This record gives sequence, C-alpha cells and structure tokens, in this order.
Amino acid sequence: MHTDKIPVQGMKDENDAEKVSAALHRVWGIQQAEVSLAKGEALVSYDEKAASLVDFQQVIRDLGYKVAGK
Repeated sequence: MHTDKIPVQGMKDENDAEKVSAALHRVWGIQQAEVSLAKGEALVSYDEKAASLVDFQQVIRDLGYKVAGK
C-alpha cells in the first residue's frame, strides 16, 4: 500500500470535500481517502499495482478542482 498527499484547490465547503472524497473512493485500488477542507488536501492510500497518483489527481481535476503545483 502506498500513501500520497494531494493538495486540492477550489474546495469551498464540506460538500466539496465530500464530493472529492466520494470520487476518490470510486477509483480502483483505493484503500483509504481522507479529504480535509481546512488543509486543502486529500490523503489517499492505495494499492500501487492497481492505481497511481495520476489517477487520483485526474479524478480531482475532472470534478473541476485544481491539483496544486501540478
């Protein structure tokens, strides 16, 4: 299992954070996803044989949010 922190820009309230969390949980290989509105980040733990950091970043972008620094 691998864990990465993804900075997320554009979340305005808890509904946004829940939306990001739900989308991350739909990615194949996800073990755990915690989205913090206060920190502006998502912490994802996943099976690196089934998914990659790029998969999670793309899901966030597809929702209309920005992945900071990427």
